[in-house]
Amino acid sequence: MSIFQLNKSEYLSHVIYIVKCLLGVIICYVLYTAIPQYPFYWSLVSVALATSLDSTNNQAYDRIKANTLGCAVGICLYPIQLPELALICIGITITIFLGIGLKISSTIRSALAGLIIVTLQVEQTKHWYIALERVVCVVAGCVVALLITLAFNWLKPEHWFVGKHK
Repeated sequence: MSIFQLNKSEYLSHVIYIVKCLLGVIICYVLYTAIPQYPFYWSLVSVALATSLDSTNNQAYDRIKANTLGCAVGICLYPIQLPELALICIGITITIFLGIGLKISSTIRSALAGLIIVTLQVEQTKHWYIALERVVCVVAGCVVALLITLAFNWLKPEHWFVGKHK
């Protein structure tokens, strides 16, 4: 008995997932290289987190909500003058509570990634526009993941024939 025993449909769904991830990363990488003055490398992280094996549109929307939640908490905490670790810990706590309240607890990991991307301060000086640029880049990755998910769901052959053959 082999560990790698999957049926054909499981392999196909994973191949589709790989293609979706690769397309998302390629699109975000193009943004990263085409607009080097903005930190689009964060969109690469975001698209990888926002793309899911599950092909439902609801999961894609929930991941975007989660990333947006994490970014919103991060941008709200960013101007507070506390040690970085304290801000991240406070942000994690707030993000988890809000994620549970918004009923997106299955995608809280994405929210936490967005929070950390926005909150982490690697530059010498702290400027509000740096956090805002990161938010834009994280959301860009989420939007790319959503558009790819919607496109793949629309391209499913069963979608084309719904209601045509009764």
